[in-house]
Amino acid sequence: MDKILEELPKMAKEKELETKKYFTKLKKKKPKRLDLLVHELHEEEFKQTDCLTCANCCKTTSPIFTEKDIARIAKHFRMKELQFINQFLVRDEDDFMVLKSAPCTFLDADNSCSIYNVRPKACSEYPHTNRKKFLQLTELTLKNTEICPAVYNIVENLKKKLPI
Repeated sequence: MDKILEELPKMAKEKELETKKYFTKLKKKKPKRLDLLVHELHEEEFKQTDCLTCANCCKTTSPIFTEKDIARIAKHFRMKELQFINQFLVRDEDDFMVLKSAPCTFLDADNSCSIYNVRPKACSEYPHTNRKKFLQLTELTLKNTEICPAVYNIVENLKKKLPI
């Protein structure tokens, strides 16, 4: 896995222009069964991908913490929301609340999440390849091809299964 993660950003950058063009064409054509196909590719990929062997998302990026996330997680820790924010979060350049540092404070040594049952919505939905309205998520998906080997594979398989 380490070798894949080392090569992933380079591989994704090499495919970036091709993928951008592909997504642009997809948005123009708007295939009717696109969400269904992406969901199928997601399911296939995650039959063979174990996030606990990777956890690159948790090691390199921060999820966005919504107000609901903050309230839920602070309650879990029996903390005041402001105390939780001051201890763990910072407002980023896009005005989102994110973790102060990477890797994630809540990532355990075995790559599991110490707050899994109350984790942020962004974490529970990651890598967003099984959500509805895939066409609205193409920019995020493109970014995630550099972080998540599964997303990279899903996108490459989508290009093969649905050539445009």
